[in-house]
Amino acid sequence: MPNIIKIQDLRIPQLDCYARLSEVQLLRYYEPKEGIFIAESPKVIARALDAGCVPISALVEEKQIEGEAKEVLERCGQIPVFTGTFSLLSNLTGFPLTRGMLCAMRRPPLPSIEEICRGAKRIAVLEEVVNPTNVGAIFRSAAALHMDAVLLTRGCSDPLYRRAARVSMGTVFQIPWTKVPKNLSWPEEGLGVLKKLGFRTAAMALCEDSVSIDDKRLMKEERLAVILGTEGDGLAQTTIADCDYTVKIPMSHGVDSLNVAAASAVAFWQLGRRAD
Repeated sequence: MPNIIKIQDLRIPQLDCYARLSEVQLLRYYEPKEGIFIAESPKVIARALDAGCVPISALVEEKQIEGEAKEVLERCGQIPVFTGTFSLLSNLTGFPLTRGMLCAMRRPPLPSIEEICRGAKRIAVLEEVVNPTNVGAIFRSAAALHMDAVLLTRGCSDPLYRRAARVSMGTVFQIPWTKVPKNLSWPEEGLGVLKKLGFRTAAMALCEDSVSIDDKRLMKEERLAVILGTEGDGLAQTTIADCDYTVKIPMSHGVDSLNVAAASAVAFWQLGRRAD
């Protein structure tokens, strides 16, 4: 059973991870080992537990102890569960808790590119996508629309940042993912690894030589990596030049581009429907 602790002092160090440490500080909490992340809402926390993530402590609104948080807390063992009123917890964290619950958890080690691609037919690659909301939305689309894994360059927002994981509805714990390791340059060596693994690469970009997203050649590819670029500038020219295809989404009414999260949903729906 969890250890329920009613908050009497907001300054205690056990609450630092919820109130006074940045996402980067949490990431480096146990450096050089994996750090901590904060999962928000019972559904997201449950999916993290399903994936084997280890809880450290929880922050729960009083009324949710026997409410939406109850089943999740029963799975967390004897961790400390700090609790208080809605206004107290909002004052502590600076934001209202979604469904009244946060959970500090240990970060799992990142797998290799080879591990996440084992058996995969379609993967998403994110290049320097820095907005955590976009990263979370892309993960949700990837999980729902037939992507088998997600690869991120080092400059991307971390999928385990609280907002990204929440927006993803916990799908960051359901679809295999990793980051391009520090010892590999991007795009040269990173794309080289994908090509050695048998993937053809499709850069999502508006170029004169782009093919339409419904091009039959794309559908026939056995293994395809769909590459999406940063907000605003899109993919680097070197990335586009190194890819096998440059792919565009046909548009109307003079619209020239979509938000990267919206574009990912269109791309995954179309390119995930491979010809088996």
